[in-house]
Amino acid sequence: MSGDLAAESRGYTQIRVNKFSYRWTISNFSFCLEGNLGNHIASPTFSPGANDKQKWLMKLYINGNNEQSRGYLSVFLVLHSSPKSPVWAKFQFGIINAKGEEFRIMNNQRVLRFDQNEGWGIAKFILRDFLFCTRCLLHPDDKLTLCCEVSVVQDCISISEQNMQPGIDVPKCTLVDDLGELWENSRFTDCCLVVAGQEFHAHKAILAARSPVFRAMFEHDMEESRTNRIEIHDLEPVVFKAMMDFIYTGKEPDLHSMADAVLAAADKYGLERLKVMCESALCRELSVENAAHTLFLADLHSSVQLKSRAMDFITAHASEVFQTSSWKTVVDSYPHLVAEVCASLVPAHGLFPEPPLKRLKQS
Repeated sequence: MSGDLAAESRGYTQIRVNKFSYRWTISNFSFCLEGNLGNHIASPTFSPGANDKQKWLMKLYINGNNEQSRGYLSVFLVLHSSPKSPVWAKFQFGIINAKGEEFRIMNNQRVLRFDQNEGWGIAKFILRDFLFCTRCLLHPDDKLTLCCEVSVVQDCISISEQNMQPGIDVPKCTLVDDLGELWENSRFTDCCLVVAGQEFHAHKAILAARSPVFRAMFEHDMEESRTNRIEIHDLEPVVFKAMMDFIYTGKEPDLHSMADAVLAAADKYGLERLKVMCESALCRELSVENAAHTLFLADLHSSVQLKSRAMDFITAHASEVFQTSSWKTVVDSYPHLVAEVCASLVPAHGLFPEPPLKRLKQS
């Protein structure tokens, strides 16, 4: 490279993406399955926004869209109309089960080109026979609800160096460090929390701002509000300190070997982000030996993502997990979890293979 290079040019390009979702409910769905009601059913058209002129629709083929997908429901996303064509987008499909949760999400993993009146979809979305045998799980009251999430590329904005005005350096925000220092050094505290005989001094305003449970204690005429002293009997000091570190700084505490205990504390005090941090840590530590216990914890504390991951792990390693003592405990004490695991084993045995991506041209 030449040594007399005088300047360096730079530029910036932003690709803007618009994400939106759509739910489509089909009533009296068994009539479609049993009678093969026509070749396909089309949803009402929908748009990314209220005033958006871009229109999409979903198509559901009751018995596959070709010979290879016979026996399956095939689902497609179609660009019905658009002021600009083509449109580049990614999508994913799912089913909303009886609990209102998204069930067996499938996506295409690629950004695809949609021309007007053309679409892409998943030919082998779900077996018809599986829907027949799990009606109470997937569509109570004989309704099937499909969900579709779409990410549409809107445009690209490029900015050259000449159009970028030199900025002013703004100092880094030290709020997290400042609040953490208040907690660590017990400065200007106005309440006391007692855990296993140990006293921890804290700030009512910060506790109330971060936790709805602490807020309720201080808002109502409770002993804690009158005395500014809170007795906590069901946490170990190390777990309590990890929770308080999060309350003051928002940072993930060291969860090694105590993610389950911190999960329980986060659930009790309404710290949803800390709950998800614990879920992530427990997911990383999933094993044959602890999978059943993790499933129980997730169910106990309504940790949806953790429960889904534990269920998937047990499904993939069922023969090994079923030999563990923790699974025997689940069988003896939590039959509803056993029923859910058994239901998940059905699609694991080949009912949801990796679907091929098929192109659909609307007639």
